[in-house]
Amino acid sequence: MKYFSLVIGFVLFSACNQNTETAQGKWIVGTEQQKLEKIENQFRGFDNAMVETGYRYQELYWAGQDKNWEYAEYQLEKIQKAIENGLERRPKRAKSAAYFLTSVLPEMKKSLEKKDSLVFNKSFQDLTVNCNNCHAMEKVPYFSVKTPTDRQSPIKK
Repeated sequence: MKYFSLVIGFVLFSACNQNTETAQGKWIVGTEQQKLEKIENQFRGFDNAMVETGYRYQELYWAGQDKNWEYAEYQLEKIQKAIENGLERRPKRAKSAAYFLTSVLPEMKKSLEKKDSLVFNKSFQDLTVNCNNCHAMEKVPYFSVKTPTDRQSPIKK
């Protein structure tokens, strides 16, 4: 049985190491500069960072409602990372995001450390106001953030 397991493992390992082309083919073509531009284009600007932030904002809210403080902390960390990554791609957004990163998110973190629903809900309300303030500063006030009303994620404590 041990020998059989080794043979199966070797066959599977060999199959994984084959250099097979994907069905789509090699789409990153051109000069090195053109290839880099294609890759950069796939990451896009700040819009993808905001899609991730929006998702994690909802998860943060529901984690707080469930008193799942560890999951809430995780989501808050990911919100910060998504925004920081977005700023690498679009540094011109840094001025609008500065207060959010240096004050709003740290205050939210402090509220999570208290593990108190009332404190969390107040802090989350402040977070929401500041999301909208940032959108207004970026001249997209029609990106109006509201407290979630419907849970979309299956994660629940």
